[in-house]
Amino acid sequence: MNLLRRAVVHTGIAIALMVPAPMLVGQGVDAETLLHPRADSWPLYHGDYSGKRNSRLTQITPQNVKSLTLSWAFQTDQTAVIKSAPILVDGILYFTVPDNIWAIEARSGRPIWHYIGPPNKAFHIGQRGVAMYKGSLYYLSSDAHLLCLDAKNGKVKWDVLVADSNKGQWATMSPLIVGNHVVVGASGDFDNLQGFIRSIDPETGATQWQWDATPPVGTPKTTSGGNVWMTGTYDPDLNLMYWGTGNPTPVLNGTVRPGDNLYTCSIVALNHETGKLVWAFQPSPHDTHDWDAVEIPVLVDGNFHGQPRKMLMQASRNGHFFVLDRTNGKSLLTTTFGPVNWTLGIDKDGRPIPNPAKEPAPDGRLIAPDEGGLTNYRSPSFDPKTGLFIVSAAPSYSLYFAKPADGTYGWAGADYSLWSKGVLEAIDYQTGKIRWSHELGEGRSGAGVLTTASGLTFTGDTYGNFLALDTKDGKTLWHSNSGSHIQSGAITYELDGHQVVLMSSGSVLFAWELPRPDKSAIQTKK
Repeated sequence: MNLLRRAVVHTGIAIALMVPAPMLVGQGVDAETLLHPRADSWPLYHGDYSGKRNSRLTQITPQNVKSLTLSWAFQTDQTAVIKSAPILVDGILYFTVPDNIWAIEARSGRPIWHYIGPPNKAFHIGQRGVAMYKGSLYYLSSDAHLLCLDAKNGKVKWDVLVADSNKGQWATMSPLIVGNHVVVGASGDFDNLQGFIRSIDPETGATQWQWDATPPVGTPKTTSGGNVWMTGTYDPDLNLMYWGTGNPTPVLNGTVRPGDNLYTCSIVALNHETGKLVWAFQPSPHDTHDWDAVEIPVLVDGNFHGQPRKMLMQASRNGHFFVLDRTNGKSLLTTTFGPVNWTLGIDKDGRPIPNPAKEPAPDGRLIAPDEGGLTNYRSPSFDPKTGLFIVSAAPSYSLYFAKPADGTYGWAGADYSLWSKGVLEAIDYQTGKIRWSHELGEGRSGAGVLTTASGLTFTGDTYGNFLALDTKDGKTLWHSNSGSHIQSGAITYELDGHQVVLMSSGSVLFAWELPRPDKSAIQTKK
């Protein structure tokens, strides 16, 4: 095989494995499937466009979840931890680790094909998965190439460069498909780089539009940054996409970038057809602690204080929980969901007011939360029955230092974490009060959250245990030790009348379901 890389050509190997050909027919999704996912699918990173990660499936309940049994497991044989959320289309699961994509049969875990990308020197911090449109998969490599692959065999159709990894940018996110747009961004804050969100034609790879979070690097009296590395959400009624942007640079030295530093650390609403900014809300004005705002913007329709609202909710890395009116970005509620000591209060627009005394300094400043944040990449879930926003939190403290010798480039300082623990928190969105919490252990859990209409919450703890909790009170109903670290969220689907909960830990996917009836025993009784 030819593994030669050229400027925008990313040639890898797709290895076909042993699954009968009939299983490979009919793979693909259309706009209707993405707008209204079926029970036998999980076609988007969040499951659907809302980001709620709440499934309507009810076969597995608080009463029978204790009987969950392992249906199958798939070992990647990679050293990289699985951080991706698999997508499921037509009975086939697609998931990733850096430089690798697998297609496996969802009923059995049997492999179909495996794409292996060429070696590259980009930052391999993780990979969160692929997206699908019609019969193609879209994958962002670690060195920020967007690849279009044939879903049936993993062969590359085209390859375009999204960002230059030689300048310090890399990619981890699962693209967002909206209409005929593949929407992507790139990461990187070790260097001063301009963040952006780009829409790419799914058929040709051509750029349709690009929205820049910050001015070009070097523009006087401005900041760079605002990189995007988590998948956004979408409201088809408003025709708006919602994305969180990253921190400004230099990261910890704010003296050279006065003001709020728009549009870093912001939630932005963009028209998906044009990329035009409709509104923006900034959870961390003038951030000096690396608290980006890329955490999932969860879309919820419901009553807020007696009025029907189209809301956006975010549990932010900076320790605050926000409820916004997503039609206009106006604040409905701002509160904290753990220890926070860096603010002077909340302004009239619902934004935290940074305390200048808590900016990094040469002799150090004790800050809560730490650089990892009170939450981070771990997907939350919203349960409409209880009105609970459930998030994997990490109460934490850190010492932040400014280092004048580091100047005005990249990090320009350092932080040293002192302590953290993992806690699952259920936040009442009407009041911002924590209705219940569930201890997850020292350090922090990397597991996301999934809720179901039957009243279950699936997540993981810091010890590698898969957990099923009662959504109404957080009590443990089932657990199983995975033997490794959990760095992704669960998904669930129903095939052949059986609900499956899929979780990953380390380099292994685990599929759980209720025991199936013994057909031979039933026939004998007859």
